[in-house]
Amino acid sequence: MAETTTPAQAPRRFIDPEILLRISNLELIARKVVEGFISGLHKSPYKGFSVEFMEYRPYIQGDDLKRIDWKLYARTDRYYIKEFEEETNANCHLLVDISNSMAYTTTKMTKLEYGFFLAAALAYFVVRQRDSVGMYFFDDKIVDRIPPKSTSGHLHTILGKLEMAQLGLKTAMGKPFHEIAESIKKRGIVIIISDLLDDPEEIVSGLKHFRFDGNDVIIFHILDPFETAYKFKDIVELEDMETGEKMILLPEAAREVYLYNLERFRSIIKKNCGLLSIDYNIITTDQPLDFALFHYLAGRSKRK
Repeated sequence: MAETTTPAQAPRRFIDPEILLRISNLELIARKVVEGFISGLHKSPYKGFSVEFMEYRPYIQGDDLKRIDWKLYARTDRYYIKEFEEETNANCHLLVDISNSMAYTTTKMTKLEYGFFLAAALAYFVVRQRDSVGMYFFDDKIVDRIPPKSTSGHLHTILGKLEMAQLGLKTAMGKPFHEIAESIKKRGIVIIISDLLDDPEEIVSGLKHFRFDGNDVIIFHILDPFETAYKFKDIVELEDMETGEKMILLPEAAREVYLYNLERFRSIIKKNCGLLSIDYNIITTDQPLDFALFHYLAGRSKRK
């Protein structure tokens, strides 16, 4: 699908990223985000993605009547079939960009820090859903990888890796994306957490590989709030965080060129994501993290 938005009825956002910066324990951060999200989801009038139904699917004619959950029917007045473990378990692969450009910030939180918080919350949530989660760190190559599992001990391994991860080198997504796609043996959900600062052709080539292999793909395009507005008032000197190249520009001319190029890039990515049925989401570092959990849950529900 193309870029998506959360339905108006969805849970209220309440997890402020800047508040999370005051918490030093990554597991505590993940737990607070996930439990807050789930609490809001249960209280919401929007029932389409209630976590209560993650183990069930609607009854269809021909299903074994013995598999109907009658207790659930008594509460909902609808017939649901409880799925077997092998039917419900999914593999989720988190691809986390650690390239130089992710260090950019005009707020208290870098894109890299936000990406780590987001990955931690998603990993915690995936394991809570009894799905398996794995993780890849990449810049112009695969820096580290953790195969998917669903145990609490494995979750601690992932969170530990996130806490120790360091900023990498320049971005080049083509090679690591193709290598990751080749390494995924069982179809699953691929979640990309990145500022996508790369050649769009290279990005799309990797996305096609994931989809060709039958994986569902969710993209969280991480941007600093300033990157979506570009409000310099004075003459500015810009430096490429990956090449070191510098450029001096007048503010209005720079803003016009920058916003044109940003929109052109986003249009290319959005168009190709639409053609590939990929869930593409722009998310800024001042945006609450439960936004991402909603989109994972929505994508997870579509696999049933």
